[in-house]
Amino acid sequence: MTQKHQSENLETENIETEKKSKKKLIIISSILGTIVLIAVVYLINSANYEGTDNAQIDADIIPVKSSVWGYVKTIRFKDNQPMKKGDTLITIDDTDLKTKVAQAEAAVESAKANSISVKSNAGASSENADASALSSSSVQQNVNSAKARLTKSQADFKRIENMFTAKAATQAQMDAAKADLDVAQAQYDGAVSQFKSSAAQSQGVRSQAEAQQAQITLAEALVKQREAELNLAKTQLNNASIIAPCDGIVTRRAVEVGQYITVAQPMCSVIDNSHLWITANFKETQVRKIKPGQTVNIVVDAFPNIKITGVVESYIGATGAKFSLLPPDNSTGNFVKIVQRVPVRIELTDYPKENASILYPGLSVFAEVSVK
Repeated sequence: MTQKHQSENLETENIETEKKSKKKLIIISSILGTIVLIAVVYLINSANYEGTDNAQIDADIIPVKSSVWGYVKTIRFKDNQPMKKGDTLITIDDTDLKTKVAQAEAAVESAKANSISVKSNAGASSENADASALSSSSVQQNVNSAKARLTKSQADFKRIENMFTAKAATQAQMDAAKADLDVAQAQYDGAVSQFKSSAAQSQGVRSQAEAQQAQITLAEALVKQREAELNLAKTQLNNASIIAPCDGIVTRRAVEVGQYITVAQPMCSVIDNSHLWITANFKETQVRKIKPGQTVNIVVDAFPNIKITGVVESYIGATGAKFSLLPPDNSTGNFVKIVQRVPVRIELTDYPKENASILYPGLSVFAEVSVK
């Protein structure tokens, strides 16, 4: 019985040992199969996808600055408050600006009145010049008439002189012809002198009229200048109300009610969370497979359950190191090769709009580009 029991125990031990060996073989085979499966999946993913966790959400952060000077009258927001485009953020005391608008309006009216006066004077000067020209023309006719009479008197005197020489005319006739010639000559000389004076006067009046015409151009230019000053004053008055440039979140308030601010002074910032994109920094060895238009799967570290997809839009055009404060200079002699990163802009094409308010710029993401 003892030998029999020993034989049975030995057989049982052999069976259990065989079972344990088979179990170990199955476990090892399962582990090897899992490793092979993981390796195959990794190889497939490596061939079809390029991914990086060196990526983040980006958006426009717009600094809001003052374009006028004055005291802060009201502040109509709290830090980190959502705002809509066109909402009033801050108002500045506009008393002085309204005064400037009133002064500019008065200056415009004065310039317009001056322009009307100058045009009226120019019209009168032009009429005077025309009248003076007509008068000068009339004097010219007198000169022509005196010239004709002088010519006739000269002919008569010549004829009487010839007759007097031939004893066919008396001394009285000779004296009368000479007197008539002298009178005609004097009248002609007077007419010529009068014409020269009239012509000079007419030219002076014409020059004055032309000067008045030039004053019209200056007056009209002054009107335009005053109107431009009025538009500037109105623009400054409108800029006394600081409005939100876009939909988003207003933050980093840097002013208080009653504070005096100057032109271009920062007042707050607005984060445009209505238009988000991803900046992904891929290794230089990855970018040869990445092309614009390829689909991108995105996982946000803070919210891994949110499904986001995008598309490759463009490359930034240089490696990230070239935009650093102190770009590396590899010609200094102590060169150490470092794999460079190339920023790629990814446009979001599908993400839950209701979650847009929690997708803050700067959040880390994992971006996986489908390169096949």
